[in-house]
Amino acid sequence: MRKIVLSMSVSLDGFIEGPERQIDWHQVDDELHQHLNDQLKTMGAFLSGRVTHELMAGFWPTADADPSLSGPMAEFAGIWREMPKVVFSRSLERGDWNTRIMRDVVPEEIMALKAEPGGDLALGGAGLAAAFMAHDLIDEYRVYVHPVLIGRGKPLFPNTDARTPLRLAGTRSFGNGVVLLHYRRAEDTATR
Repeated sequence: MRKIVLSMSVSLDGFIEGPERQIDWHQVDDELHQHLNDQLKTMGAFLSGRVTHELMAGFWPTADADPSLSGPMAEFAGIWREMPKVVFSRSLERGDWNTRIMRDVVPEEIMALKAEPGGDLALGGAGLAAAFMAHDLIDEYRVYVHPVLIGRGKPLFPNTDARTPLRLAGTRSFGNGVVLLHYRRAEDTATR
């Protein structure tokens, strides 16, 4: 069965964006971007909310046509275009770029999606991740911690009373100071 893999960048103090939705503190250089490409191109689909999807669809479909874009960024444009996408939205009527729409995070529908053939499912966005966490649907967490404190903003993890035991699957340091913390569900560790 496919896994749901949350992959997100956070500040050292746990925020995914600043109070005005700033992400200019992200330190994505060629080394980190290539690593992300290598991870994402093995996935079976991108799972995102409408806002994230529309931001991505507004840039990536033709980004590699820009002669000033090269290397891993240009490569990602092709990965994004070709990858199946599942967008969770109650308002989006149709999706371009190999996109299907799901209205809500319904556990039975997510389990059916996981049972389909193909690679693991790349979950992005804190809001959608919170909905998946509320239903205990995330199998792996790949948290990219950036070496910056931003003080306030949108946290990656919502407040909850639930406890989810995890096991460390690996770490990696990048030359720009970003550190990957890779965790799996505790009960899945023995089978990996």
